[in-house]
Amino acid sequence: MKYLSCLMCAAALLLSGCASSLMKPGDEKSIAALPEQRARVVFLRPSALGGAIQASVFDVTDGKPGFIGVSSVGTKVVYDTAPGKHRFMVVSEAADFLDANLTAGKTYYAIVAPRMGMWKARFSLWPVKADPKAHYSLAGTEFPGWVQQGKLVLNTPEGEQWAKANAADIQGKYNAYMKVWDAKSPEALEKRALDPEDGVSAK
Repeated sequence: MKYLSCLMCAAALLLSGCASSLMKPGDEKSIAALPEQRARVVFLRPSALGGAIQASVFDVTDGKPGFIGVSSVGTKVVYDTAPGKHRFMVVSEAADFLDANLTAGKTYYAIVAPRMGMWKARFSLWPVKADPKAHYSLAGTEFPGWVQQGKLVLNTPEGEQWAKANAADIQGKYNAYMKVWDAKSPEALEKRALDPEDGVSAK
């Protein structure tokens, strides 16, 4: 009986995921209104698959990974940036990317989606599109719940220090997996891109 209880507790922990010690809980009220000259990207991770594995997110627009934050199950990471073309990267056992063309004054959403890797979970970045037929859509019935239930987490000095300490490894994964990304067809890349019309304007 004791063994069964321990097993159930372990399963619950695995499903719920573990919050990253590199991030801290945030208050929704602490997030400033989006300035008209900026664009916002919100990284959501609704799936509990691979919950024990953390995924780190970067802005790699200039080819050099800029640390955004760590994505854990049930969290959302908010990133404000300049409008225009960007490329984002998610890193775990491997790396994957998301291209974006952002419009000022709009908020965009991306899903940090787990997939099975060789030794542990890997992650992909998927855009939440305006197109209702897209893999993830703003019109999807589950999407509002992901946004409302996602717990805001904020970066910390410890997170920045971790990114600096692991910069060589992160850059190495960028270099290796960028070749895989560049080999994708134009059709595949379009499905994995955030376009200007996919943003939500402030009400």
